[in-house]
Amino acid sequence: MDFSPIIIGTMRWGIWGADHSKKEVQKLIETSVEQKLCTFDHADIYGNYTTEKLFGDAFSDMNIKREEVQFISKCGIEMPCENRDFTLKSYNYSKEHILRSVDQSLENLKTAYLDVLLLHRPSPLINPDEIAESFSILREQHKVRHFGVSNFSPSQFDLINNSFPIITNQVEISLNQTKTFYDGTLDQMLLKKLKPTAYSVLGNYFSTDSEENLRIKKVLAILCEKYNAEENQILLAFILKHPAKILPVIGTSRAENIVKFENSLSINLEREDWFKLLEAKEGKEVD
Repeated sequence: MDFSPIIIGTMRWGIWGADHSKKEVQKLIETSVEQKLCTFDHADIYGNYTTEKLFGDAFSDMNIKREEVQFISKCGIEMPCENRDFTLKSYNYSKEHILRSVDQSLENLKTAYLDVLLLHRPSPLINPDEIAESFSILREQHKVRHFGVSNFSPSQFDLINNSFPIITNQVEISLNQTKTFYDGTLDQMLLKKLKPTAYSVLGNYFSTDSEENLRIKKVLAILCEKYNAEENQILLAFILKHPAKILPVIGTSRAENIVKFENSLSINLEREDWFKLLEAKEGKEVD
């Protein structure tokens, strides 16, 4: 499927973040669609199982055709909270749970189908045959069009993909978190000609004072002037430069930031500038 070049993450739109009203959510949706960023990333657990409904209530009252946007959601985490009576946090990938979770997400989002369903995190108890059966049922019922995983290692990805074809792995990638550059995750996506999606794409740069971020800040000051851009735009451009064609999930809850991030698509970091950022992150020249 064709995702937006930048995916709009909704996790912080509800009570886990900005606690937006329905009208404020509609403004974010409207701004996203105006910028041609029409893929929205959800998970059943966001906002203690409330944010999908917040989005669905907002979207259903807007004059936007469902086929013009894409909805991603995730399932598999059982999280104790006021809206669920689970006794502990755990992972559940039984057929019954997956089917029930999708039905709930469809009800919350007020839609007949999900464009993509992701398994939220790998479980030691995951059974690829049961996953394949669940996915087959959902596809046959036209409730989910495509399937993927999130936070899976390359071998865990293959465990599922060998039983049922999946299209993406959503993993953490940022200048602060470059593990997937080296552990085979992005190599696998390139080999399979699949596009990875990435969350926490700004890393901890804006939230943590560290020697690493002080080094990065010095390089960013130079690059912001060179490219006439802001720090967050350069950090996103760093991700976009990778040949795996990473699709970043931006978690902003502010409409003006959606516009700024869309502008990052026009920044093509020169190769040496990309490595200057990597060198700043590592605190040494590349090996």
